[in-house]
Amino acid sequence: MLRPLLILLLLAMPVAAQQLEDRLADPAQELRARELSRELRCLVCQNQSIEDSNAPLARDLRRIVRERVALGESDQTVLNYLVDRYGEWVLLKPRFNAQTLLLWLGPPLLLLIGGGVLFALYRRQRSAMVPAAVALNADEQRRLADLLDDREPRP
Repeated sequence: MLRPLLILLLLAMPVAAQQLEDRLADPAQELRARELSRELRCLVCQNQSIEDSNAPLARDLRRIVRERVALGESDQTVLNYLVDRYGEWVLLKPRFNAQTLLLWLGPPLLLLIGGGVLFALYRRQRSAMVPAAVALNADEQRRLADLLDDREPRP
């Protein structure tokens, strides 16, 4: 009897660890706050969203997001506030604008350039393997005709 209870307690510990922060009373607002938190980068961890991070700064950012959502601000207004305060870097998926143009278009351009280089190398190698047709002189034409006619070559 004690063993199942212990297992249940051990399984419940991670759930209890996630309940450290104040949650919003409205489930719809809480869901919005969580979705927004998944779009924002933890400035300490850098490769995690603030939703997944346990850093104190991420906790503060989650609190700011929840406060602003509770005030009724739109998602875009909350994101704009945090971008104004912390810069574009706070967004896990940067916006498409003049400052991030190279970030968004760089990888496809590199793929196109690499593909073009590979195609050019392939064409060059292929053309080097096939010799160009050379016209035969009169003596070579005569020898070729002899070979094709199965005759003995003439001196």
